Amino acid sequence: MGLEDKKVLESRIKAGEETMRKERQRKMKKKIKAKKDGFFRDFKKFITKGNIIDMAVGVVIGSAFSAIVNGLVKMIINPVIALLTGGVSLDGWKTVLVKEVLDEAGEVATAEVAILWGEWIQTIINFFIIAISIFVAVRIITGINNRLRAKELAAIAEADAKKKAEEKAKADALAAEQKAKEEALAKFYANVELQTKLLEEIAKK
Repeated sequence: MGLEDKKVLESRIKAGEETMRKERQRKMKKKIKAKKDGFFRDFKKFITKGNIIDMAVGVVIGSAFSAIVNGLVKMIINPVIALLTGGVSLDGWKTVLVKEVLDEAGEVATAEVAILWGEWIQTIINFFIIAISIFVAVRIITGINNRLRAKELAAIAEADAKKKAEEKAKADALAAEQKAKEEALAKFYANVELQTKLLEEIAKK
């Protein structure tokens, strides 16, 4: 092998190695791109699922509803209870275990330790109000869904009945047509047989 041939061979080897290196880089980039596309595609499916959106809406509405219930208890129920109990509202009902101690500057040196059973009762009232409200809402929604479902089932049943009636009418029409064809064919054969007999009688004479 001459010097020129060796140079040509080395250049071809280098070109082949460069081509392989570029191909590996291209495959690597394609693989990374596929992973990114898969991640964003899966994320898009996740955030556009109906149950995820419904859950997010439920959380927002639940937070707003809890604020409404808390306002109802604090602004309406508590004042009524305070009026009936001589000015002590629910959140003021407590049993003090250790009284608050102030220092000479008037700041709290020892914090009060108390059983806040009034706030606990208020929490129970909140729970019952929320539970009753959710029960009523679910019952109303279930009733509406049942009525809509009943209408949907009635429409489906009506469509099925109409389809069956059409199929029966079509079958009856086909049966009548087939019967008419059979009767016409029977008359044709009867006429043929009669004509054959007449021809035979004529031939005998």
